[in-house]
Amino acid sequence: MYAMYGTWLVLLILSQTHGHCMCQNHTTNFRPNIVMVMSDAFDGRLTFDPGSRVVQLPYLNYLRELGTVFINAYTNSPICCPSRAAMWSGRFVHLTESWNNYKCLDPNATTWMDMLQQNGYNTLSVGKLDYTSGSHSVSNRVEAWTRDVPFLLRQEGRPVTDLVGDASTTRVMTKDWRTTDIATQWIRHKAAALSQPFALYLGLNLPHPYVTDSLGPNAGGSTFRTSPYWLEKVMPEFISIPKWLPLSDMHPVDYYSTFTKNCSGNFTEQEVRKIRAFYYAMCAETDAMLGQVISALRDTDLLDTTVLLFTSDHGDLAMEHRQFYKMSMFEGSSHVPLLIMGPGVKSGLRLSQPVSLVDIYPTVLEMAGVAVPGGLSGHSLLPLLSQSAARPARPRPDWVLSEYHGCNANASTYMLREGQWKYITYADGVSVPPQLFDLTVDKEELHNVASKFPDVCRHLDKLLRSVVDYPQVSQAICLYNKQQFAAWRKSLGDNYTQVIANLRWHLDWQEDVENNEKAIDEWLMTSGTHTPVVKG
Repeated sequence: MYAMYGTWLVLLILSQTHGHCMCQNHTTNFRPNIVMVMSDAFDGRLTFDPGSRVVQLPYLNYLRELGTVFINAYTNSPICCPSRAAMWSGRFVHLTESWNNYKCLDPNATTWMDMLQQNGYNTLSVGKLDYTSGSHSVSNRVEAWTRDVPFLLRQEGRPVTDLVGDASTTRVMTKDWRTTDIATQWIRHKAAALSQPFALYLGLNLPHPYVTDSLGPNAGGSTFRTSPYWLEKVMPEFISIPKWLPLSDMHPVDYYSTFTKNCSGNFTEQEVRKIRAFYYAMCAETDAMLGQVISALRDTDLLDTTVLLFTSDHGDLAMEHRQFYKMSMFEGSSHVPLLIMGPGVKSGLRLSQPVSLVDIYPTVLEMAGVAVPGGLSGHSLLPLLSQSAARPARPRPDWVLSEYHGCNANASTYMLREGQWKYITYADGVSVPPQLFDLTVDKEELHNVASKFPDVCRHLDKLLRSVVDYPQVSQAICLYNKQQFAAWRKSLGDNYTQVIANLRWHLDWQEDVENNEKAIDEWLMTSGTHTPVVKG
């Protein structure tokens, strides 16, 4: 009851100024302002029922009520940089060759924000961008390069929770709040005075888990941190405890992910419930930052002339499938939020068509009246959002593609979502068994029915190959990984042995240094492009 009250209170306050802009008819030369808030690791299933019941997200509910929510929106790669590279470029990962968090777009790549600026928009991008090559830790890139080496080493810290502050502590992720303050102050003090339209991008790190400091400078993010204030926004009775397959029944790539994410040990139900509660609380804090942006637009009378988008680069498994983090095609990792409201956008619309982040590029340009360049993988969403939109030049496909080539998965992974089916294939399509899930009857994705529906698999595999020659892409990535690792090792000279032994996997590495080094040497010398998938 409290969650519903909070949502409708926000709707009541904000709708007093937002009024009827959804039905507003503008002249053909009207160019809306465009504001995009992109979080990190936000599970898209929380933006519609039944997922939305687990945590109070009043500002996302506001977007949902007065705009359109896409209930089948997916990332094009379930990891930060490649996903954002696809969003900013409008092109699939295999086209931009954004293979991992280290290898993404060139700094001079033309983004949709660049296109808006070239066409008269005043632009500002603040916060987490994370789409150009060269970022992230040495550990992260080495783990990606060596994923085909037949050893099992834990690469992440065990997921843990951390409660800070008290019932009045609202600013837990202070860096994101500072970034949000910059964005809202820009709206209030500069954007409100502009004579031309503006485009603002706000990138947030939440609800990405925090770095686990106790594990040293190379540690990844395995700490779910929040305060009592945000935990109060979580409805404990709606927190589900995910079912897990026995380790022996897991798909070999899923097993590898579970082990390298340090989740193959024992977890109590209380631990799992707590991690999930803290994750949802972090989502509530993210929602509040979105609320600051909405309030700034409202207070400056810009809400009626602004298209507002909210999305994320990927989700977080939050202990589903015995995993946390992303790097997986399971729904918790690959399903992202996508909500849009603004002039001409239909209100209260729930769209089931599958869409993905590459669709944002052509959508934003069409909304701004900017010619959409050729060569994009995405399709404008405007025909779905507005009755007045022109018929698209290219028909929208009824499928979406996601692919993954980074660390914590020991084979290139390709996912095609079409209708009720999610088809996942790996590497060359032969050396690793595929997976097929019927999401209408198996929402938890526990039953791989690939062997029961071979005709469906053949159809989806043929469709996938018409989009991307995935065995060839996998082969190219295997070669790239070897070349990059060999060059990195050569650059270290005599320091190589010490450096590689002290990356994030150092605890496991030290148990068998000689064989680990030998496994890498043998991998570098093999001429084949695919090595057996390791399962303990």
